[in-house]
Amino acid sequence: MTDSPPDAASPAAPSAVTPDDAATLGDPAISGPASTGRRSVWASLSNPFALGFYLVLGGLVAFAVGVAFSNLSTVLIYIAMAMFVALALDPSVRWLERRGITRSWGIVIVYAGFAIVVALIIWLIVPTVIDQITQLIESIPTLIAQFQKSDVYLYINDNLGDQFGNLLKEAQAFITNPSNIANIAGGIVKIGLGIGTAISGLIIILVLSLYFLAGLTTIKQSFTRLVPARNRATVARMTDQITDSVGGYLMGMVILAFCNSMVTLILFLVLQLPFPPLMAVGAFCITLIPLVGSVLFWIVGSLFALIADPGAALIFAIVYLVYMQVEAYVLTPRVMSRTISVPGSLVVIGALVGGTLLGLLGALVAIPVTASILLIIKQVVIPRQDAKL
Repeated sequence: MTDSPPDAASPAAPSAVTPDDAATLGDPAISGPASTGRRSVWASLSNPFALGFYLVLGGLVAFAVGVAFSNLSTVLIYIAMAMFVALALDPSVRWLERRGITRSWGIVIVYAGFAIVVALIIWLIVPTVIDQITQLIESIPTLIAQFQKSDVYLYINDNLGDQFGNLLKEAQAFITNPSNIANIAGGIVKIGLGIGTAISGLIIILVLSLYFLAGLTTIKQSFTRLVPARNRATVARMTDQITDSVGGYLMGMVILAFCNSMVTLILFLVLQLPFPPLMAVGAFCITLIPLVGSVLFWIVGSLFALIADPGAALIFAIVYLVYMQVEAYVLTPRVMSRTISVPGSLVVIGALVGGTLLGLLGALVAIPVTASILLIIKQVVIPRQDAKL
């Protein structure tokens, strides 16, 4: 007689015990990872003091890290600016390398030229600019008085009534008031301290950028070795493309800003408008702002010229507007030919986000950062999505 298998519905049939049930029954031999996690949760809930201690400790660590980053923000900005300066000078160094000059001598030549340019700017332009700022503050009442005698003022006054004249009188009274002059003087002292801080920061940035430029190849290789070996060729190629794009963009921005400053200087000299060096320096600084810098300076320069000479202001506005078209359709495509093209909407968004976070520096570096992100999306994310069926 053969034994028949027990009926599954029979009460004598053994019931299967899951790992969770075993954990509930306290059998460590059958318990699994899920039961271990459940016991950890119940242990934490059963000891609220320890749970609260770990939560508070984690919050304090996060707060300390945030405070550290906040205090180190200036240092981090210096490091970022030094890296961008190194990337901007690297194309010139590599151009010298292609001409048979070693990289060490190429760095020496590029930095020597860069130092000469900075020294000339400090020696020739800065004293003149400071002197012209002083003259501008002193001549504001005279300029306003001359403007009130012009036909443009009479036309505006006829259409707007006495409100425009009262506004100019209030501005003149504010500037000539001794108490306000004291406040302005205090602001000038703060500006002087800010200039001293900026000069020291510039020295730090130049020294750091020298080290970054000398070790840029080693930095790229070290960064590439952090990724798995199968991806190193792709990462190295993308790193070269990103650094070339960033360096070309920054050098192009400086070249275009220099062209704007030279055009402004020539126009102010030819039209005999006041303070040509000051306006040239202002044009260089303002046109470094991506996308809107040229338009912004066109407005500022035209308004300043309007106060000095309305006829010359009209000529300046027309000629500079023509130059803006030449820059947009001729100079910019040639200068920016090595950079990654970014859609206009992303340029605006990137400039707004970067300017909000880091001011002028953020607006300046936002576009190459946006271009780098687009490159990663095009060469990494999109191919992976296309490979999925």
